[in-house]
Formats: sequence, C-alpha cells, structure tokens
Amino acid sequence: MNIVVLVKQVPDTATRIKIASGGTEIERQGVNFVVNPYDEFAIEEALRLREQHQGQVTVLTVGDEKSEEALRTALAMGADEAVRVSAAATDSMTTARAIASVVHGLAPDLVIAGKQAVDDDEGQVGSLVAALLDWPQVTVVTKLELKDGTGVAEREVEGGVEIVDFSLPAVITAQKGLNEPRYASLPGIMKAKRKEIRQVSVDAKTVGEPTLRTLSLQLPPERSAGKILSGMDASSAAKELVRLLHEEAKLI
Repeated sequence: MNIVVLVKQVPDTATRIKIASGGTEIERQGVNFVVNPYDEFAIEEALRLREQHQGQVTVLTVGDEKSEEALRTALAMGADEAVRVSAAATDSMTTARAIASVVHGLAPDLVIAGKQAVDDDEGQVGSLVAALLDWPQVTVVTKLELKDGTGVAEREVEGGVEIVDFSLPAVITAQKGLNEPRYASLPGIMKAKRKEIRQVSVDAKTVGEPTLRTLSLQLPPERSAGKILSGMDASSAAKELVRLLHEEAKLI
C-alpha cells in the first residue's frame, strides 16, 4: 500500500507572533517552525498502516527550502520518501491544485492530511485535494481500518460518531485521538539528514489564480485587566457581578 501524507510547516503555537512590515504576513525572523500538530497524527497513521499492509509512505509539502525541515522530521519518524513541491501557491485552492497535480502522478492508494493547519485554521486543503482528484474523502477521522481496497472510518460529528464506508483511493483528514504520534529516534534523525528530498515544480497554469487574497493581518486586542469585587457582602457582590456581565461584558 502506497500512502501520501500532506504536511505543512507552521509556527510553534508557543511562539509570539508579530506582523511583518506591509501588514499581510507574519514576521518569520526568530519564529520557531514545527510540523503542523494535526499532520503528526496523519504521519503516525500512515506509518501504522504501512506496518500492517506493507508498502511505502511518502510525505509531501508545498513550500520553500525551509519547509524541508518538516519533511525531515517526518522522515525521522519513519517515512520512506519526501517530496517538496515548488509552486506559486498563496491560498488553499492554489495549494490544493499544486498538490493534486503531483499526487495524481504518484498514484497512491491513500492520501492522509491533518484536519487543519494551526496557523490559518482553514481546514480546506485535504477536502479540496479530494475534490480535484474526484476521490472519496472522510474528514476529522478518529479511527481508520483498511481492507481489500476499501476502508471504514469513524469521524466526529456534533453529539456523536459517524461511521463511513469508502473505497480506495481516498483522502482522509486526521483528528486528534486517531493515534498517539511517535517520537523520532536518534537513528531515524541521522538517517533523515542523509535522505534526498525530491523537488517537483508545478507551473503557474496548473496552480491557477488564487481565490483568496489577504488584505491585512491584525493581532487580537490586548485583554483588559480583570475586575475584583471586594468590600461587599455576598448578596451585593452577586448583584454587582450580574450587572457587570449584563452591561459591560454583554454576556447576559
């Protein structure tokens, strides 16, 4: 079984983000970048499926040379091959077009991605790739079983779990709870440093025009200091709290 895992390099969630001059991008200088956490679940699931069914795991990303760091992390975890796609992709749709064109040539049995990237939280690329390839898709998957060219997946829905039967090839997006990602071993890290990362360029005609343009980025407003109600009895404090929640916080 051949599996392609889509990965993205994102800022560490503990990193303090600053807006770059121009106001449409984040300041990359001094920012620690990591593999998108949801993509780690995708990598781990692909490795487990390879252990069960044999085959190969290929990790793929769209980005510049720095994004190869994410690919090497995936290689250190145990992926077999890595592909970096160079394309003028600026939004989810153009990224998906670039990915779909390369995945089509790789002809995998399964594509796995994280359910969303934690930098933009759009959660669109996996579904768009499936639509462009005209493959079945199952999103926010928390359990996955494959057998004889078909699969059964459990996915989160509001108030419960939905069980979906599907045929291969297909696209799956991984949700937290699907598995527990492994740590890269020292031998794996050393091997990953020596592995070649294949580079593929996708032309502008294939990528097409973006459907989304970023006008500006803004940091959220600073939180105001909290209020402490003191110097009054419980009954008066409760009345004052209700008033503040109604008139100032606008919560009730």
